[in-house]
Amino acid sequence: MEEKNPAYSVSEVTEIVKKLIEKNLQTIVVEGEVSNFRPATNGHLYFTLKDAGAQIGAVMFRSKAASLSFSLKDGLKVQAEGAIQVYAPQGRYQIVIKNLKIAGEGDILKIIEERKQKLAEEGVFAPDKKKPLPEFPRTVGIITSPTGAAVRDILQIARRRNQNVNVIILPALVQGEEAAKSIAKQIKTANAFSLCDVLIIGRGGGSLEDLLPFSEENVVRAISESKIPTVSAVGHEIDWALSDYAADVRAPTPSAAAELVFPQKAEILEEIDFLQNALLSKIENLIHTMRLSLKAFDSSTLEMRFSSISIPLSAKISLSKKEIEESMKKILFNTRTKIEKAAQTIEDSSPNSILSRGYAVVRKADGNIVRKQSDVSFGEKIEITLMDGKLNAERTK
Repeated sequence: MEEKNPAYSVSEVTEIVKKLIEKNLQTIVVEGEVSNFRPATNGHLYFTLKDAGAQIGAVMFRSKAASLSFSLKDGLKVQAEGAIQVYAPQGRYQIVIKNLKIAGEGDILKIIEERKQKLAEEGVFAPDKKKPLPEFPRTVGIITSPTGAAVRDILQIARRRNQNVNVIILPALVQGEEAAKSIAKQIKTANAFSLCDVLIIGRGGGSLEDLLPFSEENVVRAISESKIPTVSAVGHEIDWALSDYAADVRAPTPSAAAELVFPQKAEILEEIDFLQNALLSKIENLIHTMRLSLKAFDSSTLEMRFSSISIPLSAKISLSKKEIEESMKKILFNTRTKIEKAAQTIEDSSPNSILSRGYAVVRKADGNIVRKQSDVSFGEKIEITLMDGKLNAERTK
């Protein structure tokens, strides 16, 4: 009798597949293109990873998605590290992602260029926002890895150029998912507490992906909003990050940033010596000139010089005095003449003067002055005042 293969239920088959896959694919890196990206309201990220021949579902839960240093979108090529899990109810498998990064420099450059255009349109890189670096900073702040080569190079140059400048190191991550957040936080801390006069922000060389934190929006905006003048010093001379556009000054390397920021003490002292000697020479020349001028005022010639000044002044004062007296006399004469003319005018205008010239004042019995004949009725009595007395009269016609 032929032995039959045992029959499995769908659930049993799925469970077998689940155990085989999840046991052997607990950690795997999958590279593919993001498709059908669906961020959930609870913070989870759902999408599909695909290539030319196949596709696989992917999920990144909120706890991991919160640390992403870039924005996911359809068409982006990424490398996803995680575990393959089987979702039994639907009989499908998916990758649960722990870490996610951009795959390929071409995609990174495209993201940076798009971000650059967006920030430029907002005015983040505007030239009128650039601040000059202090010529003589008292304290220089350095935001970088405390154990990297960049900080060692900067400190070495600082000691060589000017040991009198204080240095404060604000340690930050300069690579990885948390780097951008760490850098932006230290920039804001330096500004909040006014920790320094100028900030150097940077790191040594690395791949394009290694330098990506310095092109993240939060870092670029923090640099742009900094009240403290900033120097971006990222990578080597050929490397560029968006922080270079936002900073007040871009240095090709961390070492070059140190050369820009730390004033050369020897040059300062040399310039001080030059200015001191120039000042002393000018003072000596001035003293010499004053001595020559004072020699002209010795006791033997001082009286003669005084006379040559005082005699013309005395003559001028006497002449001025005489001119003032003549002017005052003329003013008094003109004033007296005007007063006499005014008095005569007043006298000629007085009532007695007018009456003496043959005029008379006619009044009615009630004392009102008669100005025209219609003011007096026939038979009405009137009083006529002359220069030497009064006459009573009556209108008869």
